[in-house]
Formats: sequence, C-alpha cells, structure tokens
Amino acid sequence: MIAYIDSSVLLRVVLGEPGSLPSWGLIDQALSSELIRLECLRTIDRARVQLRLGDDAVSRQRADVLEAIDSLSLIPLNRLVLERAADPFPTLVGSLDAIHLASALLVREQYDELFFATHDQELAVAARAMGLPVAGVST
Repeated sequence: MIAYIDSSVLLRVVLGEPGSLPSWGLIDQALSSELIRLECLRTIDRARVQLRLGDDAVSRQRADVLEAIDSLSLIPLNRLVLERAADPFPTLVGSLDAIHLASALLVREQYDELFFATHDQELAVAARAMGLPVAGVST
C-alpha cells in the first residue's frame, strides 16, 4: 500500500495514542509534505507548554517523531505545491490542510493506488471530493 500521511496520523502512531490508523502496518511506502515536520514538532512543543511535559518526555517524543519522518518520502514544499494549495477546492480547507492536499494531488499520478491517511474529518471530506481514497476517519 502507498499512503499520503498527514501529521494527525503520524502523531497518533508515534505517540501511541488511541485510534491509530488500523492499516499503518500494511503501508509499504509513506509520503507526506515537508510540512509534516513543522506540524508535528509544533504539536509537541505546544504539549510541552500546555501539558507541562518534562524534558525527558519532550526529547523522547521529538526523537521518535523525527525518526518516523525520516522514514517518509517527503514532497518538497515548493512553488508548484503552494500555487495548487492557493487554488480553490470543492470543500472548505484551511491553509495547512490545503498544502497537504495539494501535495497529495500533485504526486497521485505517480502512484496508482495512493490513498490519503488522515484523522481530520474536514480534510478527509476534501480529499474524497478530489477523488482520493481516504483512510483514518469514519465515513
């Protein structure tokens, strides 16, 4: 299986949170935008402040997330992606989600069986509206 992974999926898997993507172990190749690094590390930093995570927990989570990101094929955050993300979508999509969606759309021609993995309902609706099969949310 070939999957485009958004940060919600990666964080749940790496941090061992409930509701992780059931098909995670079946993914042969995982792709994502370079944006995933920023989103995941910012989430950990917010948790450090809001949940008062200790240095050991923060360093462990950062290391685990960075190791997982290193295993992904990252799609460059370039002008082509940003231009597509700025174009209209058939459903409501925030800026960061538009970058993820644009990245997946721009590489889907290279991967016949690409599916979009997200736990974000709004992003899942947008991906389905663009013809991408979706995993990670209830239909």
